[in-house]
Amino acid sequence: MDRDRTLTTSTRAATVALSPDRAWDVVVSGVDGPQWYVDAAPFVFRGALDRLVGGAGRSHRPPGRPRLATGDRAGFWRVVDADHRAHRLLLEAEVRAPGRVTLEATVTPQVGGASQVMTTIRLEPRGLLGATYLVVDLPARAAVAELTMLHLLTVLRRAEVDPTPHG
Repeated sequence: MDRDRTLTTSTRAATVALSPDRAWDVVVSGVDGPQWYVDAAPFVFRGALDRLVGGAGRSHRPPGRPRLATGDRAGFWRVVDADHRAHRLLLEAEVRAPGRVTLEATVTPQVGGASQVMTTIRLEPRGLLGATYLVVDLPARAAVAELTMLHLLTVLRRAEVDPTPHG
């Protein structure tokens, strides 16, 4: 797995043996039930933490159709953009945070029919509290990015042997 980090982003990328269209179907699956963007351990924990501080937590179920669409809600995420042609999904967290938190997932073709899947978690801080949180939260953000990508890779590798679409 490739890793990259800036002060505001934590990115992970890996190649999977799925066609770009098949990998995209898994990444953007809106089927009701477990989904990587809702059920990865860091998001379950973050949802519980959000509820403790008076937020909504992970209150939305996936929409129950094959693909997410712009405007959908799932877990504590709102789908800002689901670009099916460009294979780019942008989610924004609807949680209590000192800034805007987004999760972007992309799928790009690789030689031999494989795909590169990349996820980026971004924090755009607001105010002094946000700037402080940006620095203090950096190790945690890196861990969230790592665990999220590992969960997504598990789901994608399952899809390599199971032709039914699911998340």
